[in-house]
Amino acid sequence: MTHNNLLRTLMGVLLTLAALFGLTACDGVAAPGELGENQQLLTTCPADLKINRIVHWDGTGSGRSPEIDEERLDIIEQLARETAVCGGHLTVTGYSSSSGATVTIYDGRLALPGATDNARLRRVPEAVETIMSEISSSYEQALASLPAGGSDISGMWRLAAEQQAQLGAGYQLRYVNLTDGLDNIGVALTPGLTPEQAIELADQVNVPDLTGAEVTIAGLGRVAGDPVSSSVAESLVAFYDRLCERTGAASCLAVTDWR
Repeated sequence: MTHNNLLRTLMGVLLTLAALFGLTACDGVAAPGELGENQQLLTTCPADLKINRIVHWDGTGSGRSPEIDEERLDIIEQLARETAVCGGHLTVTGYSSSSGATVTIYDGRLALPGATDNARLRRVPEAVETIMSEISSSYEQALASLPAGGSDISGMWRLAAEQQAQLGAGYQLRYVNLTDGLDNIGVALTPGLTPEQAIELADQVNVPDLTGAEVTIAGLGRVAGDPVSSSVAESLVAFYDRLCERTGAASCLAVTDWR
């Protein structure tokens, strides 16, 4: 092959690659690796809205162990990534016996700079790493500072509603409560409670208006030591499902394990 022919061949390859790259960028074909995953995640962001991601971490002893803590940190990392991709506000708060017994673990606005979506998305890993470094270094001391004596799980929903009202209509509330679901202050979630009785009990609890929110209560029945019985777990799921339905949330998920 002559020198000129070789140059023409190389130029043809380069033009082909450029065309393929253009199709990838324009047609929405995901890039490989983490960038591609974040491109896909971007498609789940609410249109014309930022995310108000609130995570409430039940710090009472029944649901605390090194393993459970690590699981919750993994969940929070996923949520931090989602918030960084979509843009918005992330709050992680520990709580225990009342809506006044809380401690802020992380609170910050996430608006990554960049002229294009891909430019912003390339900054996501570093932003998430910084957030998780702050949370990982402070959560144990923060949760240890909380008073014992039960957890006001349903009372925390009211705090989520108040924060959403403060941020305003430009944000969609995506609320997660990481809890074993037990020791809910003022609510007798006894071991013998049936799912039907749990629903009746949930109808007696005051709930805030969470219209349009996505609500997840995760870790129900997940305790340190021996697991709770399947019947207790079913009753907890029924109780929190019903509570969530009554808030008017757009979606409700009450689960034993993270989705």
